[in-house]
Amino acid sequence: MSHISSPITPVAPRTSTRFIHREATFTHRQVQATEAPITPVKARRSSVKAHRKLALLLPGHNEELIIEATIKSAVAAGQPLADIYVVNDASTDKTRQIATALLGKSNVLNVRRSGKALAVHKAIKKFEIESRYDWVHVADADSLFSPTYFKEYRKKLSPEYAVAVGFVQSLRGNWISTYRAITYTYSQHFTRRIQSYLGMISVFPGPVTCFRTDILKHLEINGNSMTEDFDMTLQVHRKNLGKILYIPKAVNYTQDPQNFSDFRKQNMRWYRGFFQGVKQYNIGLGHQRIDISIGLQVAQLFIFLIQIGILFPYIMYRTHNWLAIPVAIAADFTLMSIITLMSSLAIKRWYLLGAMPYFYILRTSELLMYMQAFIEIFILRRFAVAATGWATEGRRYKVNQAALQDIKS
Repeated sequence: MSHISSPITPVAPRTSTRFIHREATFTHRQVQATEAPITPVKARRSSVKAHRKLALLLPGHNEELIIEATIKSAVAAGQPLADIYVVNDASTDKTRQIATALLGKSNVLNVRRSGKALAVHKAIKKFEIESRYDWVHVADADSLFSPTYFKEYRKKLSPEYAVAVGFVQSLRGNWISTYRAITYTYSQHFTRRIQSYLGMISVFPGPVTCFRTDILKHLEINGNSMTEDFDMTLQVHRKNLGKILYIPKAVNYTQDPQNFSDFRKQNMRWYRGFFQGVKQYNIGLGHQRIDISIGLQVAQLFIFLIQIGILFPYIMYRTHNWLAIPVAIAADFTLMSIITLMSSLAIKRWYLLGAMPYFYILRTSELLMYMQAFIEIFILRRFAVAATGWATEGRRYKVNQAALQDIKS
């Protein structure tokens, strides 16, 4: 799942703007995609299995446009090449060749079409992650890591935590990326900090989550959910596997949909997976903090609908004060403008205020999608089958220098 942290704001987690198809350059440590390929580490696993700190696992299907930039950004961010692994899920492009050229054959696993969750499960077994590492970080293949990303993780990771999550941010790009930058920044700087303080983080975003390897045996990574990251989040909470650490300085930049059709598909997958998990794990009926956290998210939708659909019209009818409509609209617009300005200052993207003309269109669209997913899962009882596909298929792109302005030393 990517990145939902509120009912109408997808933790975690592409339209008209065209991206120039030239290779990305990472200034940190002078690791550049235009340079000669990194020499694969030849010395691999020995008969003596030394425990290492952190493994990075990248599952992917048809990722040739971005996989090289992802691997090189991980190296630039402090992750040793020998501790990076790729599981290639039946790609029909050059994903396998690119990953092998960078990492060597022993760090690349090719599997039959499995879907992300099952591919990850196979890779953990194949690379003996549980016995060789203290922590494993599973990231999306379109991840571009901030320069100090893995240094931040290594400073913070300790045995007292079972899971650690970083900060998901959108790459600079089109109008959808701008909208996502606002919602991601606000939800993670505000909502996720509160959830972290209260010990009830409601989703472990796919691109930025580390698991302590000794808890993996307690997790069912079976691909039966449309959002495997949310499913694993609920398992950790329901099974009381340990504390969760939030590391906001570990920022991972991800690609967003390039058109509204893909935006809708991605959101519908997130929301359907969200309600699958709510239903399967009886969220709201338990006595854990996660029940409160997610219960409030779901209740927020219905409170909002009651306000705008029943309470607000009734008050206007009784008082005949029709000026309440423009006043309410102006108040909401002012509040959102303040939030957008604060988000812009936080991530130093001064153009975010330009998203306000279409902000409400996308926010309303997400609300309608959220309602549709609720009806499909709880009333129509649809989407009860296992998910084995890749939601990113056909939607990757090479990034240009403008999109990489935030990834710098």
